Amino acid sequence: MTERLDDETGTRELVLTRLIPVTRSALYRCWTEPALLTRWFTPEPWKTVEADLDVRAGGHSRVVMLSPEGERFPSEGVYLEVVENEKLVFTDAFTSGWNPSKKAFMLGIITFADEAGCTRYTARVRHWSEEDRKTHEEMGFHEGWGRATDQLAALAATLRG
Repeated sequence: MTERLDDETGTRELVLTRLIPVTRSALYRCWTEPALLTRWFTPEPWKTVEADLDVRAGGHSRVVMLSPEGERFPSEGVYLEVVENEKLVFTDAFTSGWNPSKKAFMLGIITFADEAGCTRYTARVRHWSEEDRKTHEEMGFHEGWGRATDQLAALAATLRG
């Protein structure tokens, strides 16, 4: 039996949403400019030490995270959809040149919407299996992505536009 990838039941999706008092464009810049992404992307005490982003549908993404113990964790993927200041969709199922990755884990959908003079920021992470979703949740998705989002909001508040 084939499992649907649209996850109508929500059993393979994790979601974080916040109302952030900054512009959509400031949040979008933090997600799409390498020099900004490295300043907020991983929750402290982790660090993002490299970011190579080709932000367009079909473009690649390579981010290297550094653990507090000094271990490097590279993450590669491709952008599937890019709508400036509104939406980013990416996956780790492929690396640059549409080469399949060793293990597909997730699809990320980041949206930015105007709401009450702020921006409704939503991060949806869909996983290939319920087991992957559970693993990601147990790794600390809500705490880790929540702290990273706090760092994102703080950095975006310092930007214009």
